[in-house]
Amino acid sequence: MTFNLVFEIGIWNAWIFMSIFIIQMFTMFIAGKYIWEKSQVPIQAKRNYYEKYVGSIANFFWLIALIYSIFLPLKLDTIWFFIGLIIYILGVIILIKANYDFIKQKPNQIIKTGIYKYSRHPLYLSTFFILIGTGIATLSWLFLLLNIIIIYFFYKESLIEERHLIKIFNDDYKEYMLHVSQWIGRRK
Repeated sequence: MTFNLVFEIGIWNAWIFMSIFIIQMFTMFIAGKYIWEKSQVPIQAKRNYYEKYVGSIANFFWLIALIYSIFLPLKLDTIWFFIGLIIYILGVIILIKANYDFIKQKPNQIIKTGIYKYSRHPLYLSTFFILIGTGIATLSWLFLLLNIIIIYFFYKESLIEERHLIKIFNDDYKEYMLHVSQWIGRRK
């Protein structure tokens, strides 16, 4: 397995995989203003000095990865493409289910149904799978490095989000945390 730094524009590049995020954002946007706002960690979430920049840093690296994906060919003739594709498809399935559960949830309630029975953060989890799958399918060490940075900052964002949800829902959210893993799996 070799990791190359390659820049070539083509139809069979990583942008095909990364376009799922644009589709997801568009779906949230057309689902309605409330859904769009609900999909963001609110400004009211208390943040320390460092945490004020977490979301912006994650989105900055995500934008770099998105732009880089335009020039990054998929390694179609390798086993790594198929391994990456399987991981990517798993991420897309989680993303679709999480978006569906998120959109259908009534306002001001903890989402405990669907995929949220198994993950408190399935949207972040799906992003991790999609990014890592894409990185493997392209054999790009730079793309994988960007994704590790993005995953780190999205993880930090999830902690801010949880702190905010505890503030809003208090014991109900703490109870939910006892039964559902942050990333995947049920507890107890």
